[in-house]
Amino acid sequence: MSLITIGLNHKTAPVDIRERITFGPDIIVAALRNLSERPGVEEAVILSTCNRTEVYCSLEQSDDEGICNWLGEFHGIELETISPYLYRHQNKSSITHLLKVACGLDSMVLGEPQILGQVKAAFQTASDANTTGKLLGRLFQHTFSVAKQVRTDTAIGHSPVSVAFAAVSLARQIFSDLSQQTALLIGAGETIELAARHLHQHGIGNIIVANRTLERAHNLANQFNGYAISLTEIPAHLAEADIVISSTASPLPILGKGTVESALKKRKHQPMFMVDIAVPRDIEAEVGDLNDIYLYTVDDLQEVIDENLRSRQEAAEQANEIISFHTEEFMGWLRSLDAVGMIQSYRRKAEKMRDDVLGKALKQLESGKTPEEAMKFLAHTLTNKMLHTPSSQIRQASHDGQEQLLKAANALFQIQDSRK
Repeated sequence: MSLITIGLNHKTAPVDIRERITFGPDIIVAALRNLSERPGVEEAVILSTCNRTEVYCSLEQSDDEGICNWLGEFHGIELETISPYLYRHQNKSSITHLLKVACGLDSMVLGEPQILGQVKAAFQTASDANTTGKLLGRLFQHTFSVAKQVRTDTAIGHSPVSVAFAAVSLARQIFSDLSQQTALLIGAGETIELAARHLHQHGIGNIIVANRTLERAHNLANQFNGYAISLTEIPAHLAEADIVISSTASPLPILGKGTVESALKKRKHQPMFMVDIAVPRDIEAEVGDLNDIYLYTVDDLQEVIDENLRSRQEAAEQANEIISFHTEEFMGWLRSLDAVGMIQSYRRKAEKMRDDVLGKALKQLESGKTPEEAMKFLAHTLTNKMLHTPSSQIRQASHDGQEQLLKAANALFQIQDSRK
């Protein structure tokens, strides 16, 4: 039995290739079942996110080329088109790779926590589709346990390394209880959406989204129980905001010193936390000179991010040590599977010997032998039969000078080598 991983990600493939190899919720179950029906495929899990698509399989024999062919065939793409972007892992390498993925060590943002939930969801989908079994079941449960240990024992996820996360983390330092605060988000791009998501996760009281296109603002605000306004409405609502995060593509500032001064008067000089992520700036630099204004630019946040990234990289080294240990632990279990068949075969052989000798002993009792005589016959004959093959093999190994085999026999049977 062989464990393999075939995949591509943000490091190996451009987005136009990645988007052609994704497995959406509407097709992933059909894909799993189609893959598991291929000859030699015992188990299968498919992990598909915006940054990666990976296929994990348990195979009767190693056949990563067959899985690569299936990946192309299922999406109607020539293998030559995607082959340069694919990576392949087998057995130990496959285990290590999955552990790194689940711990966020292979992510675009080092240590990001969302990937673990995506790995769990991928495994659950495969389980529900009945395409997992003993090997992948054990591997993924082992992976979840290791990821939890890495999160607990290292600081891999403690420090924010995205602009949006850093902005929200600073807001939490200034306002310890976000549930009583209102956030005004200016723009509706990816960074603002991430900021909205982080604020919502940390219990922000209210969210206002301002954007040049009101429809986009509505779409974003509705996701987080907020409301939308146009950019021209900002002066009328600015006084409501305790937190302002701005990220637009405007060539000119959207918030000037005068507008913010007016808002502060309405607020009776309650402090405002402002983050200007835009380049060029959305908020005039002079706003930072006002009392009760905490203004941070993208450069200020970058210093926080760089320091936190260094912290995560140190934690990643610790995480790699944990992963290395647990890879070997799982490999030990995997290797033990190879001995199961041998042990079962040996037990069947021993049980047949037992039954044969027991049958003869019972016949002796029926023919008039005493129980003592029958028991002695049983013990003597069974001992000789059990020891005959090992004894003859050890004798032959000694005759042939096979020292390694003799040492193995000594370890296996826990016997004292009388030659020493």
